[in-house]
Amino acid sequence: MTLTAAHLADLAEHAASIFDGKCVEQFAALCLRTAASGERLALLITSRETKRWVIPKGWPIKGLLPHEVAEREAWEEAGVKGKAAEQSFGTYTYLKKLDDGTEIPAFVEVHVLEVRCTKNKFPERHERTVAWVTLVEAVGMVSEPELQGLFRKLAALSVG
Repeated sequence: MTLTAAHLADLAEHAASIFDGKCVEQFAALCLRTAASGERLALLITSRETKRWVIPKGWPIKGLLPHEVAEREAWEEAGVKGKAAEQSFGTYTYLKKLDDGTEIPAFVEVHVLEVRCTKNKFPERHERTVAWVTLVEAVGMVSEPELQGLFRKLAALSVG
């Protein structure tokens, strides 16, 4: 079974929850910078629980627009400062494990964030590993097929 098929099979088990509106929404920052070579690099961080490679994301915050939430999460989780696009670049889904151990489908709205600067001291620096990788490398490092697709889309835009 391919990773995509396995991912869809996992989500299919939660179809009733999705149809009943028992899912959550999060907002994410797909952080980019340009290397001295001119190549576009993407930021990946490890998740706190499973240590898989992900992008900074978080829950809606009252009073903040989705792209502003993405900017805040990029700072708190990776020490990145920059401007996120107001318009979503795309979405992806995954199963979010809640504190009580249950899993719930999560729909993540992704905003591209152009990085202005990075800081070594940020709120979650002791909880995560940060890596700057090429867009092609990012495809192979993240688990979610739709997120892989967003990195592929960016790689195609960078070439064209």
